Amino acid sequence: MDVQDTIRRVLERNRLAVLATQRDGQPHASLMAYTPSGGLGSILFATYRHTLKYESLKKDGRVAILIEDSESSSTNPDRRLVITALGEVAQTPEEDKQALIAKHLARHPDLTEFLGSTDCELVRIGIKAYQVVNGIEDVEWYGIGEIAAT
Repeated sequence: MDVQDTIRRVLERNRLAVLATQRDGQPHASLMAYTPSGGLGSILFATYRHTLKYESLKKDGRVAILIEDSESSSTNPDRRLVITALGEVAQTPEEDKQALIAKHLARHPDLTEFLGSTDCELVRIGIKAYQVVNGIEDVEWYGIGEIAAT
């Protein structure tokens, strides 16, 4: 199986990730529901605007998003498949926002009230690279252009 299929499979079959942001040199991690979008090129999540996470994203839009493949750990507890997506907050054209919100809601219908809040913001991260970890000594990095070329 090629790396593109591996990353896609992990993104599609898992629903939660750890988002890492930083503000003034202080790292901050948040558990969040995410939705892959645009192939492997972007990831969506929602947050309230009055959070440390949102303030950090406005100040420095660079993030890391870590996703542990729950299925790989249940079938082989000694081997974990984990991906980390590195990216940056990407502008979303106003005309695309409702379609992206609908996509996120289709994957996470339990977030209807949250996404309907006037204080909620849907954030799109443009992915630049993925790290794929299959074990302590099996770590590979792939730029998004490299993956698209496979």
